[in-house]
Amino acid sequence: MAQVIELRGEGEFWARVGPLAESDAGEWVHIAHDLDTWPGAREAVRRQMRLGKGPMSRKLYSPAVLADEGDRDVLREMAAHGFRIRIATAALPQGTVIIDRRTMILTDPAASAPGAPTPRTYTMSASPALIGGTYALFEAAWESAADLSTFLDPQRPRLDARTSLVLSALVSGATDEVAARELGMSLRTYRRRVAELLVSLDAASRFQAGVRAGELGLIRG
Repeated sequence: MAQVIELRGEGEFWARVGPLAESDAGEWVHIAHDLDTWPGAREAVRRQMRLGKGPMSRKLYSPAVLADEGDRDVLREMAAHGFRIRIATAALPQGTVIIDRRTMILTDPAASAPGAPTPRTYTMSASPALIGGTYALFEAAWESAADLSTFLDPQRPRLDARTSLVLSALVSGATDEVAARELGMSLRTYRRRVAELLVSLDAASRFQAGVRAGELGLIRG
């Protein structure tokens, strides 16, 4: 196979990926925005479950994958079949799959959505240098991500977007005055939000709140 080739549309994508999915390929590494980043991704997951390949797969998703309760149920089922799943702290810009550290496929981040008139494009590479570099970036992102179980824990505090910003400001070490100004809040409102956050995190101090948030995967250094 040429070291780098372009695949256009789902037909070409599955013509290349299908045989790999059915083979005895070992490790599968995925980076995806959600469960539909790749064409036929849900069906592929079901097939991997049937073949018992879950333990060979690591999946790193954007937080968007948690938005739908049905998708959270799919993630729970995947985890029950041995898939190792983590959630990044921010959206992931490009879908990536690395198979046995020998084959890599990237989605075009500017590609049209599935079903649109213009076929999506993918870049397939067998270049050891490209794969090695991308794999190293994946490992770094994986280490800084939180395990799926952390996000599905019923005891985990649910923070809205505004409270998450307050938490980020709190752990940044900014003074209350600076944090309130940057968030467009009055000082009184900011301090009230911080007090509510301490209650949510069952923390007795701001320092303890930061530690607790880190333990729960609510922040990442």
